[in-house]
Amino acid sequence: MKSLFLSAVLLQFFETCWSQFPRPCANSEGLRTKECCPVWSGDGSPCGALSGRGFCADVSVSDEPNGPQYPHSGIDDRERWPLAFFNRTCRCAGNYGGFNCGECRFGYWGSNCAEYRESVRRNIMSMSTTEQQKFISYLNLAKNTINPDYVITTGTRAEMGENGESPMFSDINTYDLFVWIHYYVSRDTFLGGPGNVWRDIDFAHESAAFLPWHRVYLLHWEQEIRKIAGDFNFTIPYWDWRDAQSCEVCTDNLMGGRNALNPNLISPASVFSSWKVICTQQEEYNNQEALCNATAEGPLLRNPGNHDPNRVPRIPTTADVEFTISLPEYETGSMDRFANNSFRNVLEGFASPETGMAVQGQSTMHNALHVFMNGSMSSVQGSANDPIFLLHHAFIDSIFERWLRTHQPPRSIYPRTNAPIGHNDGYYMVPFLPLYRNGDYLLSNKALGYEYAYLLDPGQRFVQEFLTPYLQQAQQIWQWLLGAGILGALIATIVAAVIVFARRKRRRNQKRKRAPSFGERQPLLQSSSEEGSSSYQTTL
Repeated sequence: MKSLFLSAVLLQFFETCWSQFPRPCANSEGLRTKECCPVWSGDGSPCGALSGRGFCADVSVSDEPNGPQYPHSGIDDRERWPLAFFNRTCRCAGNYGGFNCGECRFGYWGSNCAEYRESVRRNIMSMSTTEQQKFISYLNLAKNTINPDYVITTGTRAEMGENGESPMFSDINTYDLFVWIHYYVSRDTFLGGPGNVWRDIDFAHESAAFLPWHRVYLLHWEQEIRKIAGDFNFTIPYWDWRDAQSCEVCTDNLMGGRNALNPNLISPASVFSSWKVICTQQEEYNNQEALCNATAEGPLLRNPGNHDPNRVPRIPTTADVEFTISLPEYETGSMDRFANNSFRNVLEGFASPETGMAVQGQSTMHNALHVFMNGSMSSVQGSANDPIFLLHHAFIDSIFERWLRTHQPPRSIYPRTNAPIGHNDGYYMVPFLPLYRNGDYLLSNKALGYEYAYLLDPGQRFVQEFLTPYLQQAQQIWQWLLGAGILGALIATIVAAVIVFARRKRRRNQKRKRAPSFGERQPLLQSSSEEGSSSYQTTL
């Protein structure tokens, strides 16, 4: 835990930005100078230097050797990221972040980024209906809102000219920005000529960076949704799929049910039935030697459970998760999909969660859910098109967090050399700009300002999963409750007054009838009208 704390302290001094190509740098000037140090509007200086928020600095990349999986050099823009595009970027100080140091790093808020705040990601199945619908509406908003800060590249750096005279960048909506990022980080390398590609390359899967990269990726996605929705309390929920027998979130109230006429499509009662996917035509891009340009390619596909049962016999169980967490080694051997007894490789789904040994022809754990969905989510490059991707990866991230808390590994366990390209400790995550080093995010989520509801202590968990939804629902209908309460009190007062009046009248009548025959007599029960006692009223 001490090592994780030290890593968190170091992050405070060199935190950088959120996402892909910042709009101010995506032009001929930025490409020609290879500098991406935008002005912060708060003081009019690059990187907010005049306010001490950061400064423009040279990029120094790691030259540690990579593994043998990728034998090429100098032909892919992602090699030695981000030098193909920029060699100077903003380096933010303290708790400042953002591509111009105008925002705060993960977990910090306020004008001076001095306020630490811990957000809680919750189980979507325990959220109120209102909260679930808000989540879906935010996703749809992201799908229909052009991102104001970032653009994508639609061509390689070589296609843009030596001095950047032909920049190839394009606007994209906020949801698809993250679909495109996931495509770009995992796409094949063009070797020259139609269909001539190198497939055994992926800067975010099949090795050590799988978990840190996706952790940063989800934090970015979460932050961009907060910004466009104006809701800075928003968090990505998770789906706890342990021991599930079916896709529990595949309903029209949540992520979309099955279309009755075509089981591969989403029910028309769900907003997701109108969504179009991007970056799913991998072979077409390879044949054309072209990058995905985010053109719509058809409807979202999903047919959960109708997959090859030999490849995925079942959804992972609680026992599978517990065995995976028990593995003490983060990475082993070849540090790729053939690694044995590697926590990362078992959790990613290339090894057995019963033996720890690498398996071929089967998909387990993380991979199993992708295959189980049997549609857009089942192809690596286009998998983020399905919004279930968010729920699934949030839960995978929580398992990563459990492993970190169980074993409290030192930073030194992350491989420094000989991992597949893009996965060494010092390699900057593709395609984020400015920069995040892989090894810096072998780090507890507490240091990044978020937590998972089911990992809270029992008292906090009760508040988050039971009391909070109740209070939020009450808050939404408080006016109705107040009106009903006032009306109820008024009716109760009238009824009570009528009863009291009737009883008094009856007592007076009885006394008039009894007085001549019996004379004085001690009453059996003192009446408030006779003695000023409150006992009778209390009895009523």
